[in-house]
Amino acid sequence: MVATLVIGHAHPFFAPIAAVVCLGVSLGQRLRRVGELVVGVSVGVGVGDALISWIGSGPWQIALVVALAMSAAVLLDGGSVIALQAGSSAVLVATLLPPSAGGGFDRMIDALTGGLVGLAVAALIPANPVTVAQRQLKVLTNTLSGALRDLAGALDEKDSVKAAGVLAELRTSQTTIDDYKTALLTGSEIAKIAPIRWRAKDELKRYQTAAGPVDYAIRNTRVLARRSMAALKADERIPDGVPDVLKDYADAVDCLKGELEKNKEPKLTREAVRDAARVLTARRLGGDGFSSKVVLAQIRSVAVDLLQATGLSRSEAMEALPPLSPPADAKARAEESAPVRDREDPSERTHRP
Repeated sequence: MVATLVIGHAHPFFAPIAAVVCLGVSLGQRLRRVGELVVGVSVGVGVGDALISWIGSGPWQIALVVALAMSAAVLLDGGSVIALQAGSSAVLVATLLPPSAGGGFDRMIDALTGGLVGLAVAALIPANPVTVAQRQLKVLTNTLSGALRDLAGALDEKDSVKAAGVLAELRTSQTTIDDYKTALLTGSEIAKIAPIRWRAKDELKRYQTAAGPVDYAIRNTRVLARRSMAALKADERIPDGVPDVLKDYADAVDCLKGELEKNKEPKLTREAVRDAARVLTARRLGGDGFSSKVVLAQIRSVAVDLLQATGLSRSEAMEALPPLSPPADAKARAEESAPVRDREDPSERTHRP
């Protein structure tokens, strides 16, 4: 209707097609799809107009035009929508819309008009971008916190089979991570094209900040589960404090989810991670075997990831954690300040009556 009444095209076949395709694709892709539609229609119409006016119309001509149009779209390094639109546009030109029925430029305008109308409809009836992000973050954080608690239970019980189950579950978590990142793209697009959702941009930034670090935390927990399983199978000693640290991390992940949902700066999450990390020292958590030492390193890596998820940079997160062992000069200072009676003084013993 817009193409007919506003622009004045009598047969805007490509306008409704573009509008339907634009509304039919998933959120997070509509802006790109509009551009692909216009390019695809332009390629298809251009190839169709050039060839049909020269070789005529017929079954083999249609096949040739479609093949050449889609090949041109692929050579342009276009996406699937460009190739499909180029092919369908070439078919329409070769059958229903011969070159004499209208110019290729008009058809390109029709495709652009339909795409813009589809975007307008999406902008007027938008979903809440924060709700979209919250829903997927809840699934992601539940996956992480659940894995940390289950792994803590496996270490408590010294059950390598249970640890293997945690590892197997984490290996299937990539889909959850991808869904969360897609939700962020969706929310960003909604906040960009829908005026009533522009205020959601700032709130979405917290979710975007947490995306990468939470992904890394899951990956590091996966390595942690694998090394824990290996340590248990090898009967290596796992320090008693490790399960408690993992449970505290799980609580911190739940805290992060709650603070983001309330649109608060995740200060409580930072404190929770720091409190849990206070036992992360070589003295208190140092293991005997190779796998147990890797477990300690991975526990610290997860702490860095969680702190980054709260908005800290990597350097700030590293500085927020206690050192794995006291500084080299700390021991010397301690010895210097020790009471005289604890030091060995041969001269004093010699002069003692």
